[in-house]
Amino acid sequence: MSYWAATLWGVELFYTGIIGFARLLFRIQGLKISMSGEQNFPARGGAVVMINHTGYFDFVYAGIPAREHKRFIRYMAKAEVFDHPVGGPVMRKMKHIPVDRAAGKESFDEAVSRLRAGELVGVFPEATISRSFEIKDFKSGAVRMALAADVPILTVTIWGSQRVWSKGLPKKLLRPKVPIMMEVSEPITAYEPVDECTAQIRSQMQATLEKLQDEYARRHGPYPAGANWVPVRLGGSAPTLDEATALDEAAHAERLRRRAEKDAANGVAPDDRAAKAGGAPTRSEEPRETDDGDPVTGGPDIR
Repeated sequence: MSYWAATLWGVELFYTGIIGFARLLFRIQGLKISMSGEQNFPARGGAVVMINHTGYFDFVYAGIPAREHKRFIRYMAKAEVFDHPVGGPVMRKMKHIPVDRAAGKESFDEAVSRLRAGELVGVFPEATISRSFEIKDFKSGAVRMALAADVPILTVTIWGSQRVWSKGLPKKLLRPKVPIMMEVSEPITAYEPVDECTAQIRSQMQATLEKLQDEYARRHGPYPAGANWVPVRLGGSAPTLDEATALDEAAHAERLRRRAEKDAANGVAPDDRAAKAGGAPTRSEEPRETDDGDPVTGGPDIR
């Protein structure tokens, strides 16, 4: 049976089951998830969903408020996940969108097609987890998709997910018992120039993040001094934005070095990877979430 047929009276059984399992897992973990603005998700019709990125499970948490209207988010995810013998079939059944960074236009066009067909498409515009737990610079692909499909943008701002599992911090998957807060924005109309619109949305999400951080402290007590999951701005020991960028660049450079050594040992020419993908070489100077184990990406940044 194809995943297109895995429905009952219009209900996607597999995706619904995954969400049910996730909610059960959250209860077992003792997570205290609170949301606001979930009614801003449209009951029908397409929208680009832009999500900030501080933890590896953000794509799971961000899908919860969409269920206010029984909606599913189709995430743009790295193509390698779709090749995995277990992860691949799961991703296809949930109708997520593979992103090949060497051939970004194809995934961009697929996302636009899904949006025009009335789907919600999820994008992490920072493209990598923010080690600083502040909002990083945004890629402009999300705004470009919204303009091309003539659909609104919603933002989902998350705070607290880094306490479960994030880049550079230990996993706390068994019983983390931590609060996680989310806020969904009202629909935003994309506009030209794209970079200006992207910067405006980033600024709005940073302001929302700071509001959530303040509310978090009011509800759950002051932030522990020097805590590794707390931004420097709030008295924590997380890297600053500049320090986090330097760490990302160093980690990416090291991955490139190891890959080059492996390719050389196997007799693979530097551009063979791009040639096999049928596209131009990727911009190796940019840190890419596709390299660090996270199944989601910021999507193609079509210029």
